Amino acid sequence: MRLTKFTHACVRLEKPADSGTGQRVLTIDPGNFSEVEQALDGAEAFLVTHEHADHIDIPRAAAVLEASPRLEAWAPSAVAAALAEAAPSAAGRIHTAETGTEFEAAGFRIRTFGSQHALIHPSVAMVANLGYLVDGKVFHPGDSFTVPPGAEVPTLLVPIHAPWSKVGEVLDFIIAVGAQRAYPIHNALLNERGTGIVEKHAQRIGDLYGTRYEHLDPGDAVDL
Repeated sequence: MRLTKFTHACVRLEKPADSGTGQRVLTIDPGNFSEVEQALDGAEAFLVTHEHADHIDIPRAAAVLEASPRLEAWAPSAVAAALAEAAPSAAGRIHTAETGTEFEAAGFRIRTFGSQHALIHPSVAMVANLGYLVDGKVFHPGDSFTVPPGAEVPTLLVPIHAPWSKVGEVLDFIIAVGAQRAYPIHNALLNERGTGIVEKHAQRIGDLYGTRYEHLDPGDAVDL
């Protein structure tokens, strides 16, 4: 499987088709800080963790849905409804995802974990948030520090910076999941200095607990 990072929380996963020809392509969280059209180009499906615009750009994703007859989407109910309203011709290809379920998307096996966004402040309304474990290999938690119970996670995508977190919580998340390797997501609000500080901690603490943390820039790809 190949993982390509896009800006902020968006990633693209690709693997060879069972037929031996072509690629299966799945995208997660094509938000408004990300290269939505590029991330969805040729994709068969995309997953959305939650309704915030930095994780799903409704107008742009809806336009791609309507222009791509094979493209499907899975998202929490509020997001699925908003996508269906924005892309009525694609409504039959937009599915509601729920916690604790399994389904197949673009040839990838998906398991869902968690149910709500991390707390920002008691005055800020909570929204649904799902973490997705893809083919038992890659876990995207969305905006949460959900640890998937009963699941081994070889590759963890780490929300490295957010209005709802602090560095200690990021490190505790890396420790708790215990993945073999970890890569950053949710980092569009950090400049180079901030990135260096946070990732230095993630690399050092990750090494202590057996997780190899590596930096990725938008456009970088790794084979898993």
